[in-house]
Amino acid sequence: MTRTPGALLSALRAEPPLVQCITNFVAMNIAANVLLAAGASPAMVSDAEEAGEFARIAGALTVNIGTLSAPFVAGMRAAIEGAQATGKPWVLDPVACQATALRRRTSADLVALKPTIIRGNASEILALAGEASRGQGVDGRDSVAAAEDGARWLAQETGGVVAVTGEVDFVTDGTRAVRIAGGSPLMPLNTALGCSLTGLCGAYAAVAADPFDAAVAALAHYAVAGTRAEREARGPGSFAPAFLDALHLLTPETLDAEAAIRPVGAVGAVPA
Repeated sequence: MTRTPGALLSALRAEPPLVQCITNFVAMNIAANVLLAAGASPAMVSDAEEAGEFARIAGALTVNIGTLSAPFVAGMRAAIEGAQATGKPWVLDPVACQATALRRRTSADLVALKPTIIRGNASEILALAGEASRGQGVDGRDSVAAAEDGARWLAQETGGVVAVTGEVDFVTDGTRAVRIAGGSPLMPLNTALGCSLTGLCGAYAAVAADPFDAAVAALAHYAVAGTRAEREARGPGSFAPAFLDALHLLTPETLDAEAAIRPVGAVGAVPA
């Protein structure tokens, strides 16, 4: 890592990036709130008539295939073209990419456009890497460890960064890799928190020179905030507002102090 998560959080809050979020209908509200709480500025701009133009002025673009439709896909393609034309990073969230022929085809087409970062659960990453997964719908039923080799391969194929999220997250650019611990078992009980994390990856990508650092910082911010929010929560209902508060209140110094980031070798983990 060239810049710590705390240093990138300071940069994000010093000049809040505009993040264009093409995301699913379920996630729009919570994704916007997550970005606002962290310190970024979200914009849910998805129509093809303006998505490409808007991507040229945004700091980063995030694309989530959760609720697919032909107009959404047209907006995604226009936005990606706009982002790439101006050298802006873009993040792909291949929601349930293994579930249907439409999702398999759309996710493959989008991966071929070389995302800066791909963020998904283990089942989604396994599917993108051409491996068998046990995922059904949006639920990831595979372990992060099972997807690590596929994530490395996918990163090498795309030239981007792959972030596999779960109980212990894994981030790789095909050469470097880390695992990030933390979070809370209450997080999967709140809809669209994973989708919202994709937006946060975009926010950090907008302020980081290195997409690997951006993905690590976003996942670490989420993990530490999740750990802190669980201390205040009695269940998933009270966890949601506590999590937004934790995202907002986390300082760069505390993020660096509490982030549980462990480097990983080419094969397996570095011994503790």
